[in-house]
Amino acid sequence: MTYEYSLFAFQFAIAKPFASRVFGKSTSVTYECIYAHLDRCQRRILHFVMTEFGSLTVSMKYWRAWTSGCSPLLFVALLSACSAPELRLVDGAEVATESGLVSGVSADDRVVRWLDIPYAQAPVGDLRWRAPRKLEENRAQRVITHDAQVLCPQMPSSTSGIGGDGPIGQEDCLYLDIVAPADFRQKRYPVMVWVHGGGNTTGHKGTYDFTELAAREQLVVVTFNYRLGPFGWMTHPSIQAGAQGLDQSSNFGTLDIIAALEWTQRNIRDFGGDTSNVTLFGESAGGHNVYALLASPLGEGLFHRAIAQSGYTTDVSPRQAINHQREFPQIDRGSWELTQALGLNVETVDAAVLRGIDMQSLLGAYYGLDKDHLAPLTTADGIVIPSEGIAAALANPSNSKKVPVLSGSNRDEVTLWLGLNRYFVEGSNVSFGLLPPKVSIKNPELYRYWIDIRSRGWKARGVDAPLRALEGAGYAHLYAYRFDWDEQADNWLLPFSQLLGAAHGAEIAFVMGKPMYGPIGDYMYPDTPSAKTVTSRMMKAWGNFARTGEPGAVGGKPWPPYSSRAPHIMILDSADQHGVTVDSQTLDGLLQELSGRSPLSSLERCLLAWELVVNIGRPQYDAYRRWNNGECAEVDAPSEQKAIQATLIEAFGTTTIL
Repeated sequence: MTYEYSLFAFQFAIAKPFASRVFGKSTSVTYECIYAHLDRCQRRILHFVMTEFGSLTVSMKYWRAWTSGCSPLLFVALLSACSAPELRLVDGAEVATESGLVSGVSADDRVVRWLDIPYAQAPVGDLRWRAPRKLEENRAQRVITHDAQVLCPQMPSSTSGIGGDGPIGQEDCLYLDIVAPADFRQKRYPVMVWVHGGGNTTGHKGTYDFTELAAREQLVVVTFNYRLGPFGWMTHPSIQAGAQGLDQSSNFGTLDIIAALEWTQRNIRDFGGDTSNVTLFGESAGGHNVYALLASPLGEGLFHRAIAQSGYTTDVSPRQAINHQREFPQIDRGSWELTQALGLNVETVDAAVLRGIDMQSLLGAYYGLDKDHLAPLTTADGIVIPSEGIAAALANPSNSKKVPVLSGSNRDEVTLWLGLNRYFVEGSNVSFGLLPPKVSIKNPELYRYWIDIRSRGWKARGVDAPLRALEGAGYAHLYAYRFDWDEQADNWLLPFSQLLGAAHGAEIAFVMGKPMYGPIGDYMYPDTPSAKTVTSRMMKAWGNFARTGEPGAVGGKPWPPYSSRAPHIMILDSADQHGVTVDSQTLDGLLQELSGRSPLSSLERCLLAWELVVNIGRPQYDAYRRWNNGECAEVDAPSEQKAIQATLIEAFGTTTIL
């Protein structure tokens, strides 16, 4: 189950309750009208990208039928109710940058925003799969804000918030946004540069609004796009062989992040930013990219603190990234396979031909390839990422940046993927099938055990291992957290707190101080005293860390540093449940725990062991084969997973409950 489809399904289930929140419980609105309204009003989240009504999407026939039955006056009210505050030009907020003259806008008197500032030349034509090029300086030329969201090429998803049937975005996508306190001309504020998530294949800067964080904590926050998927990470003999300098790299998306940081160093003073106090922070793939920059020799001097939220250290070698003749059967979508899918001669194709393929064709071929295993993205090319790989490079003193680092994960990371999977949940029809099914967990003990082990696996490989590595490299100021808050507003159809809890990405809203993902945000980030308290504490901690390199006390409780001898973890939770614990996880320890008593069948034990060893870091296939005296050595976990999926599809038409 993909991250994007999980969000879509959850959003569908709360469509009707959302209407009552907007219009009042007495409003008489048909479910069909609400659904149609949400597609318009929340077009950044809900989109109709399939054709079968039975899979909870809407064909154009249903779309026309539904919208034609809705009152035009109602639609005026609906659209007015959810329209975003209008941005207005701010007097005295025009800033001359090396990219051009940018105008400040705002819908909030506390801050000023600058949008769609190019930070590098468009990576199009001959610049595809090359290091980003610095713009020719022209401070007098006015920068024009785009009418629509700018995003790099990707497939439609809830992460991008834009629908469609095929590839979306444009290769001319290297733009950034800035938000700063209104008195930016008179001050020097700490700078925070956000790296968006989305698996390094989806996402964009426009998904995130750090207005509240900037206003409350007096920070300058930068968000930006970077190249994704096969445009951001590509290793092919014809591309690297004839290249020079950084163009020989495989990590063009990582180089974009470096270019955004370099632009920030050169220009952010004019937006009230302190160039000597820059914090790089990101979530999921963004957290992964924070680790990549900590490991990269090219990150030196570009940032002074780092925050990795639910990060990971997965990477591949250049040889794996090519995967010639599928030399590595557990690698999918390598460049050799992609070249074949494009109908090109894999032995003789040259870089010019590859650069001449249009975006839609290239991305369509890429996603047309099956993906049952790891797909190459971040690559240990020996140029941007050391040849030893991210995990080992973090432990190497020669790569040390010696900056304060804050890292953490969420208690229920994987519920976002598993919370609607029919293997774990079931549904009962209500209202003669006019509403989505009422969802319940089949075996709560099994579900909680699976979520607990997998989420602790994320912490082991995505938090504890990187922090221990950094400690070994000489980093002295390390901090760790676990986000536990799970007091969501349950829906009658979906018990959010049980199905999702402290899910992957849930903490972002508490750092931003604003719901994400449209109507689902009202449930994941409700307007309650508990949510407000946790928001205030997390914003303050992130702000303190940006200012001083220490998160400070949380709710009056000191936040001690993390070390291998004293692995202190701050539990971020409601007022009476937050506090510090000592906890350090390892992959070996979790595999040992899994070998004991559990509610799992023998096959489930192997499947869970497989998931532990192949995620959040380089796959440890030997550890799987050796586990528990070879218990699973003859169990082909990917084939068993596909068989389970096939059984669910045969029975229900889909693997998900919605």
